[in-house]
Amino acid sequence: MNGFPRTTVGGVSVSRLIIGSNWFLGYSHTSSAKDRFIKTFHTRNSIADVMEVFFNHGIDTVMAPPSPLLREALDETEQRTGRQGILITTPHFNILPDGPVEMEPERVFDTCKEGGATFCMPHQCITDALLDKMYQKIRDIDRYTRLIRERDMIPGLSTHMPEAVPYADKTGADVETYLQIYNAIGFLMQVEVDWVMRIIRNAQKPVITIKPLAAGRLLPPVGLAFVWNTIRDQDMVTVGTTTPAEAREVIELSLDFLNHRMPDNELQKTRSKGSLGG
Repeated sequence: MNGFPRTTVGGVSVSRLIIGSNWFLGYSHTSSAKDRFIKTFHTRNSIADVMEVFFNHGIDTVMAPPSPLLREALDETEQRTGRQGILITTPHFNILPDGPVEMEPERVFDTCKEGGATFCMPHQCITDALLDKMYQKIRDIDRYTRLIRERDMIPGLSTHMPEAVPYADKTGADVETYLQIYNAIGFLMQVEVDWVMRIIRNAQKPVITIKPLAAGRLLPPVGLAFVWNTIRDQDMVTVGTTTPAEAREVIELSLDFLNHRMPDNELQKTRSKGSLGG
């Protein structure tokens, strides 16, 4: 088994490359047709085939919403590799009264714990709804982080709003990591890329970056070169892949960039590029 660089979040060692789940569960950020394709294509075994590649390279950290399919695939991967995975879950739950009983925070956090989560990071739809720009704080976050801690999970914040990181730092929110969208073209980012770059650099806790390839809009060598060369040693990159070959490509490219090597990845072959050689 090859090793991949690791960092520590809340006292837990995690791989700096994190296995994303959008391309397992059908969140393509492309079209409804692509979402349906992903959901039709993937099964427990096909997801485990992809995760097995990551696990065999020491990449054992997975980010996903609560999902029975993902949990089954993770169990299968652990059985195949003999390695325990580290699950970062991103649940949503009621933040207003009179919501569905099954979506009460306590019940949702119980489900996350029963599903084997080590980290619990309320999803963007929760965090960003609670963000108060007038008073520069995240409302009620201490209540939710306390509930997470009571269930022996480690709290973090999943957010798309760059303000969430400095607000949490400023108010001393009880979280161990932050999630931020970060890619070279600013896809789904709410301010310019250089602003988010500075926010990540100044964050008091390790930052998990997501969407480094802008949901397929950036070529892997381009997107990965940017993120790995502009984050800190304690920060992480989350990447979703669809096939074992894509997983291997992402791992090899990431190791090249982390070791300051020029990638020698296999290039796409088309007739129009036939005279260019390899």
